[in-house]
Amino acid sequence: MTDDHAAGPPAFPAPSPADGYVGDPAVRAKWDDLYADRQQLWSGRPNGALVAEVAGLTPGRVLDVGCGEGADAVWLARGGWDVTALEVSGVALERAAGHARDAGVAVRWVHAALTEAALPPASFDLVSAQYPALLRTADAAAERALLSAVAVGGVLLLVHHAGMDTRQPEEGGFDPADYVWPSMVAALLDEDWKVEVDEQRPRVAPEGGAGAHHTHDLVLRARRLR
Repeated sequence: MTDDHAAGPPAFPAPSPADGYVGDPAVRAKWDDLYADRQQLWSGRPNGALVAEVAGLTPGRVLDVGCGEGADAVWLARGGWDVTALEVSGVALERAAGHARDAGVAVRWVHAALTEAALPPASFDLVSAQYPALLRTADAAAERALLSAVAVGGVLLLVHHAGMDTRQPEEGGFDPADYVWPSMVAALLDEDWKVEVDEQRPRVAPEGGAGAHHTHDLVLRARRLR
């Protein structure tokens, strides 16, 4: 972990959830529509792999990538983390902000795509991406954005549903070739990183909410050494 917490939070603007979206409007619209179709999409409880992997970490600055309705962000803030939560859907962010207010915790909200967010590099003691829908590009922009956000001594925690990366494309819908998977991030790790966990395990899933039918996780946890 970094030892400069006294310097304060990362120095970038903290827009309200409804303001200043940076990214592809079509991506925002897709996710806004998904959230708007249901009053609550997810369970409202933190992801099991996050709870397990964070248990031994000292709270510091954390980036929650694809925070959705805010369950992980609120849980981390309650645990003493200085939370920055990023999401493309304004509908989801408004719900997340409401949950944070109800819980009496402070979260810094960023309404942007990961690759467009202009996050301060090497500034987070933990970068958590739980089941993110990160679009794949030829230059591996999303993968590199995840890695660049991690501070020296910090941890990247990437969790995804096992088997999703090998599914057959769906006509007019999901194609695994369009998205970033943990193996793609792991392939970019060099001598500056130590892989602490890279495995498939049974999923500890919150009850209810979309995705509850998935039974196993892919978990990649890597620490930045320098």
